[in-house]
Amino acid sequence: MQIHLVDGTYELFRAHFGAPRATTSNGVEVGATRGLMRSLHALKKQPGVTHVGIAFDTVIESFRNAMFAGYKTGEGVEPELLAQFPLAERAARAMGLPTFSMVEFEADDALATAAARCAEDARVERVLICTPDKDLLQCVRGTRVVAFDRRKELTIDEDGVRQKLGIAPASVPDWLALVGDTADGIPGIARWGEKSASLVLARYATLEAIPDDPADWDVAVRGKDALANELRNARGDALLYRRLATLRTDVPIAASPDDLRWGESDRDAIGSICDDLEFGSFAERWLG
Repeated sequence: MQIHLVDGTYELFRAHFGAPRATTSNGVEVGATRGLMRSLHALKKQPGVTHVGIAFDTVIESFRNAMFAGYKTGEGVEPELLAQFPLAERAARAMGLPTFSMVEFEADDALATAAARCAEDARVERVLICTPDKDLLQCVRGTRVVAFDRRKELTIDEDGVRQKLGIAPASVPDWLALVGDTADGIPGIARWGEKSASLVLARYATLEAIPDDPADWDVAVRGKDALANELRNARGDALLYRRLATLRTDVPIAASPDDLRWGESDRDAIGSICDDLEFGSFAERWLG
């Protein structure tokens, strides 16, 4: 079997900003939820899609906000989008899809946990983490756990991560710590860019292994004196940023292959959510 793990938060954001807006007769914006349901319907029709999990950031904040005040929050997210998270989770469950609603942890943590557990099961041929989010590239393992961009139909295995970022998947949190991640509120270390971080981590793999003294570096990097100085002065910050970027694989969720079989849809629940979304055409297609 193959396991498909869907980043529901990404899918909802993509639908909100990429699909036409739609409002119900009472003025409620529902376009993103409709778009998500269409996307899941398309996934369901693909051959070999039998075991799927989808994760949502039910609450944008997580345990990481207590670690770092600058970490991402729901501030700035359009209210019309935030209001659709409960609708989206309700829709996914009605469609029979195993759904993870994250509060203390993040959706990415749920995906990382499910990927790690399923990869240990001998019945699983491949785990596809369905998102273009580079944070999840740290979960890639050989050709067994891969990242899959459904929009571009692009699969990235471990060799693909090395080609894309110049580093092994295990070094992705260290790379994000140096480069920063504006989407997550991780500022990174001054002067460090993607190219320099890739070159240095391709050689040293982890933050701890990078020498303080640039004279000890045996990799050619432009501006290495300044880079070494910035990292030396902010090494504690860099280690914190890596902790923020490191996904958890111990989230208490039911995420074995058996838990992730795409079940039968709930006809009454589908009818109810489609009534609320004024999306009767979808109910007809889905229920046949």
